[in-house]
Amino acid sequence: MQDIQSLFRIPSTPLQKIEDEFLFKHKINLYVKREDLNDPELSGNKLHKLKYNLLKAREDNHETLLTFGGAYSNHIYAVAAAGKRFGFNTIGIIRGEEHLPLNPTLKFAKSCGMKIGYMNRGTYRNKTSYQVITQLKEQFGRFYLIPEGGTNELALKGCAEIINSLDINFNIICTACGTGGTIAGLISGLKGSQIAIGFAVLKGAEFLNNDIRKLLGLYKTKRLNNWEIKMDYHFGGYAKFTPELIDFTNKFESNTIIKVEPVYTGKMFFGIYDMIQKTNIPEETTIIALHTGGLQGLEGFKERRVLP
Repeated sequence: MQDIQSLFRIPSTPLQKIEDEFLFKHKINLYVKREDLNDPELSGNKLHKLKYNLLKAREDNHETLLTFGGAYSNHIYAVAAAGKRFGFNTIGIIRGEEHLPLNPTLKFAKSCGMKIGYMNRGTYRNKTSYQVITQLKEQFGRFYLIPEGGTNELALKGCAEIINSLDINFNIICTACGTGGTIAGLISGLKGSQIAIGFAVLKGAEFLNNDIRKLLGLYKTKRLNNWEIKMDYHFGGYAKFTPELIDFTNKFESNTIIKVEPVYTGKMFFGIYDMIQKTNIPEETTIIALHTGGLQGLEGFKERRVLP
């Protein structure tokens, strides 16, 4: 079992510049912060979001972590891996009904010792209610609750540290947005005229604006306006995609030798290139795109024959 204090020493990851004719033509500098390389199992933003939650759980003498997610959730995968590594029991409450055999994500989670439960979609929508949490405590006993996606005040603290690891001058930092925790952390760590742009991966994600403001209010006393969320690059909704998006991700990987997936990072990079094409980003802008990992999800796409 690994010492949980090792979380204070998240490894440094490269800042990789993308060199292609398109960017050269538009006079844009684009760098990728390769957080997909920070850990083989807790990769990307998940390591940062879980860091202070795991430390808090250990400080409060919790033995069990409980969290929520979809059947292909990167978060479920990461919590299961963290439990095995740092000696926590883990419980994953999965949205929807059980499907056998287990997909690669849930198979991995179970192999790490995670106890998997299922919750119908109606109840799942109210999963944070006092009534549902009380029922879960009656069923599973005492646990440390990590929200879906890992997003809470402690997650912001971890994600804000990503900004401190950047050693170049930049104008914009971009990330994909699911629950809003990662971009809220980035926003809180920015300085001066730098801005954060989030690319919503869910359809109808206007709620993100309010959720991010609430998160920032918990973490920062000062109101921050150095950010915006782009709503036009969800490709139909969470885990939805089109041939155009798949074609883009394949070409991006071929040109850069950087693996991306179509649920999060693929949509972000598509959005960045589209904004540059439409001249919505000025010349001589330096952009950092945060690679939030999630590559474990590629196995699920291959299993469903979406990707080769």
